Amino acid sequence: MATNTLLILAGLLLSTNQHAPTATSSPAPFLPSLNILPVAMAVDRSKFRTCHQTSFCRRHRHGKSKSLYDYKLDAGSVVFHDWKSGYEKESSHGGGGAGASGHDGSSSRGGLLSSLSRRLMSHLGDHHDDDDAAKKGKDPYVRGPSPIMTANLINVAPFTSSALTAQTYGNGCGDASNGDFEETLQLSVHLHRDGVARVRIKEVLSDGKGSVRSAPRWTSDELVLNEEEMIAVESVQVISVNPLVYDRLTVPPEKGDEENQKEDSEKQNYLNIFGVLPKNEMETIVTSLATRASSPDNPFKNSENYIVLSYGTLGSAEEWKLMLQIEPFAVFFFRGGEDATGPPIIAAGTSGLTHFEVRRPKECATGSSSGNKRKLTEGEAKSVVNEDEDRHKGKEIVGYWEDGLAIYSDGTREERKTEGTTSTEEISDEIDDVDKGEGRSRRLDETDFDTDGLWEEKFGDHWDSKPNGPMSVGMEMTFPSSSHLFGLPEHASSTQLKTTTGNHYHYKEPYRLYNLDVFEYELDETMALYGHIPLVVSQSTKTGTAGAFWFNPTETFVDVEEVPETESTDVESRTHFMSESGIVDLFLLPGPDPAALYGQYARLTGRTSLPPMFSLGYHQCRWNYRDEADVYFVHSKFEELDYPYDVLWLDIEHTDGKRYFTWDDKLFPNPSAMQERLGKDGRRMVTIIDPHIKRDPDYYIHKEATSLGLYVKDKSGNKDYDGWCWPGSSSYLDFTTARVRSWWADQFHYDKYKGSTPELFTWNDMNEPSVFNGPEVSMQKDLLNLDKCEHREWHNLYGMLFHRSTSEGLIRRNEGENVRPFVLSRSFFAGSQRYGAIWTGDNASQWSHLEIATPMLLGLNVGALSFVGADVGGFFGNPDAELMTRWMQAGAYQPFFRGHAHHDAKRREPWMFGDDTMTRLRRAAMARYALLPFWYTVFWQASVTGLPVMRTMWMQYPDYLIGSDLLVKPVTSPGATTTEVLFPLSDIWYDVDTMQRIEVSGNTNSAASKVVDSDIDKIPVYQRGGSIIPRKLRLRRSSRLMVNDPYTLYVALDDKLMAEGLLYMDDETTFDHQKLGDYGIARFRSDWNSASVAISNAVEMGSDKSVDAKRKVNRIVERIIFLGVPNEPHGIDLISPGKQNVSMDFQYDAFSKILVIRKPDVSALENWSMILVQ
Repeated sequence: MATNTLLILAGLLLSTNQHAPTATSSPAPFLPSLNILPVAMAVDRSKFRTCHQTSFCRRHRHGKSKSLYDYKLDAGSVVFHDWKSGYEKESSHGGGGAGASGHDGSSSRGGLLSSLSRRLMSHLGDHHDDDDAAKKGKDPYVRGPSPIMTANLINVAPFTSSALTAQTYGNGCGDASNGDFEETLQLSVHLHRDGVARVRIKEVLSDGKGSVRSAPRWTSDELVLNEEEMIAVESVQVISVNPLVYDRLTVPPEKGDEENQKEDSEKQNYLNIFGVLPKNEMETIVTSLATRASSPDNPFKNSENYIVLSYGTLGSAEEWKLMLQIEPFAVFFFRGGEDATGPPIIAAGTSGLTHFEVRRPKECATGSSSGNKRKLTEGEAKSVVNEDEDRHKGKEIVGYWEDGLAIYSDGTREERKTEGTTSTEEISDEIDDVDKGEGRSRRLDETDFDTDGLWEEKFGDHWDSKPNGPMSVGMEMTFPSSSHLFGLPEHASSTQLKTTTGNHYHYKEPYRLYNLDVFEYELDETMALYGHIPLVVSQSTKTGTAGAFWFNPTETFVDVEEVPETESTDVESRTHFMSESGIVDLFLLPGPDPAALYGQYARLTGRTSLPPMFSLGYHQCRWNYRDEADVYFVHSKFEELDYPYDVLWLDIEHTDGKRYFTWDDKLFPNPSAMQERLGKDGRRMVTIIDPHIKRDPDYYIHKEATSLGLYVKDKSGNKDYDGWCWPGSSSYLDFTTARVRSWWADQFHYDKYKGSTPELFTWNDMNEPSVFNGPEVSMQKDLLNLDKCEHREWHNLYGMLFHRSTSEGLIRRNEGENVRPFVLSRSFFAGSQRYGAIWTGDNASQWSHLEIATPMLLGLNVGALSFVGADVGGFFGNPDAELMTRWMQAGAYQPFFRGHAHHDAKRREPWMFGDDTMTRLRRAAMARYALLPFWYTVFWQASVTGLPVMRTMWMQYPDYLIGSDLLVKPVTSPGATTTEVLFPLSDIWYDVDTMQRIEVSGNTNSAASKVVDSDIDKIPVYQRGGSIIPRKLRLRRSSRLMVNDPYTLYVALDDKLMAEGLLYMDDETTFDHQKLGDYGIARFRSDWNSASVAISNAVEMGSDKSVDAKRKVNRIVERIIFLGVPNEPHGIDLISPGKQNVSMDFQYDAFSKILVIRKPDVSALENWSMILVQ
């Protein structure tokens, strides 16, 4: 492990901090890795697949299939396009098989209102306009800027995967030896104005003779991508000395030939568009870049083997170069102009691990003779015969529990396999011994190829029919001179990605990205959890910040490897993505710093929605509050104790027999009155609504969904799928289809959801989707959506689309559609940041789960999911008073703040632990509420910039920042009275409780650790010197009651006696800040040095319709506290436009160096200055 740990994603790199180290800061000292405590959880690992148990991963991991794929870019097929002519819109289809025309979810700013205001579900009928495009051999799904360049990629391997399957299963409908299985792919390159490069590889859909070779694979551009912010680059130069490419650009045709005259016109157009350089200049540039990109795995051959696209933004110094290697095909991404040096920031395909299994009808595998069809192995045949007998011993199954175990008619339950009978670890050890280290170099013989599971696959007692056969795609990405990779959430592991292959791997299994309901998940694991984002972010001293977004929602495995660089002491990191289906769709994000990278990612997938203020308060939940009397008791107890909370939650037991949108009329006979009563005290309620629908013909939701044909179908496409979840037999709505999403949103109207009021919001659980009797507790992969597309293609999107539809429903239900929704979801994908909050699922009441919460939440924030949290106290089990206290303290400094508990857990409301503990818990909650103006401002910044709210500070250390200004180190071990905190020395830090400066020393661009006191009443939190943080200090019982409370400003001076900060203000509830520009921003600045300004305020109003004058009295600053003031000033005068100067009263403590101005009588929505009197 390299010791040059650098700041990443920290506020220390933001433009608001003028003293921040850059990406080329000096190395910091070695920091120990996060130690995950061992924990014994009860997850049944046999229910979840490993790579070895997954056909496509087993075939392609460790380069096992490398010799089957050798791609060459066909230089003669290269076409350059006039990308400025507009977006590539080959049909009006609603995108990604969504089944509707229009722009389903795009937005000008990528936020929640804008993404949904396009009426993502306004098209009530399904259209299939993509059929015409598909019949013409076009791809109807791609969205975003048109390609700059297209070309064919040809697999020139002597023996290809198609030939292998034909040889193994029989030629059937073609002869591999005659080229019927030729593997030709189409490459397109799209370049964005902000530097993002998109490399898209798909099957060739037409044979070039007017016949359609294959239907386009289902992709999801319009369901995920933020199309309207994906703007094409303005200027491109094509640089290549390859004869076929160069001649295409420059050689004029012979005069007099009409066809050649037309070609001449096209070539002149190329010259005008691309600005072709003289050949000698091209030679110099190509040779320089190719030399910089060369490596032992991919040595420089000759300058004719490359095509370079050099592009930038007009009027900007930013410049990027995407270099395509012709043979073998590879991609190199460079940042900077002609004088730049060093390796590429990202390289792809350089180790020969790119693969694309072209699709063929299954008949081509089974052949014309049944003798060619693969027979079951002896073990499989025995398993088919005996699986039910062995597993259930002939007992009648009447249901399934959440862990997937059967419930029998005699009242017993299926027994979970013991650790001794689970072969997962044995399998991992076995394949590790065989494969580790040899896969990258060896050339496999035909007998070595793994053909098992190509056309049908079994796991447990579930069969996957795989009607389209093997469709896997993959590619490796290298990050030169980088040993720090982050991303790929969600996994219960460290924020920094650890190696899964190579000489010194940490994990035996690759990171798995497949949304699953993992009952009682284990820690320090790469196994899949509830949601996933295929984004990797690299941080390096040489290459800065860069990222790669692998846009593929199918099941994916990712290997991570560190490899020593031959010409330096640096280490390069490699990732190998392997997906079951889809296409290769790779977005390269150039950075060069976290602020730039997250701006690029926000323009790709959308921006964090600004949540309503109440949702940033404390949420009280358990499975389940029994009835209305229980709700009233809990609420009244919070009131009695002056304990702040904003939302009370109800789990599944509040419904009528798990029928969502209903109430149990015996337990909750007056739900509207209950909500209104809590609302009068400033509280809201949340009820759970899951995606599985009880198959009851008398249940109005099921009855209508069935009659309209809205459900996911079985693999035949004729019957509604029937799976088991909380209600028992259940159907699942097809949220990939626009009319289904629209119908679902309409169910939230108050006249349909009886008993709901504007005070009621929503919790989406079990949306991976969870199916208790399905494979891996989810749906079978060969189920079909309403567009006849297999579930395997859109599995990882399901939870996000459900979340999105629910958010739209909460918007639609209100007149004018102007109230911000709040929806919590467990499952997610890239783009989920637009729709609401996410939590880390079913954690446990153990210290190890408290410790892992921070790395998991930071990992989610690396994936641009900001509104995230872990259940305070742990879902399973019973925390003692100390653990509950430490968890409440930690939760108060996490974006989403909720306490939750399993129905078998003891009651754990704050008063259940005794008076002393209740006081500590309340103090932690009060600290959260005091900081609500700060939290709200940081969320607004996230919605504008794309930067995450919760930011990783040091790679291997669990300290983190909220925004750029608060450093937090939760206490995560029992009996702790001290804690070691790492302080970046580029700034100074003040303890938020004592307001005293922390004395640490060392190199400015490094960090120093310090042991600080952290007894049971203390969580270490520190304010950055140079920042100004707003608080509201009056104790209230909810955020709604704090709306008109005055602000206190905490001004923490840096070494130059300067500070600055923001306060964002709007109505905290509606979309008026977007629709009307109704908001105000106070920009506070302090300069006690050269400018002699104690503090000033410059106000920016969103529009003429912004927060009006009568509300300025509700934005009063009642106190200003300065930290780190070296000397008492002679005086401080208030200067306001149009008013006389006023001398301020203040108190100064020379020992603590704290100065306080009380009751300055100024508004945060007015301009003013407080000048130091010399």
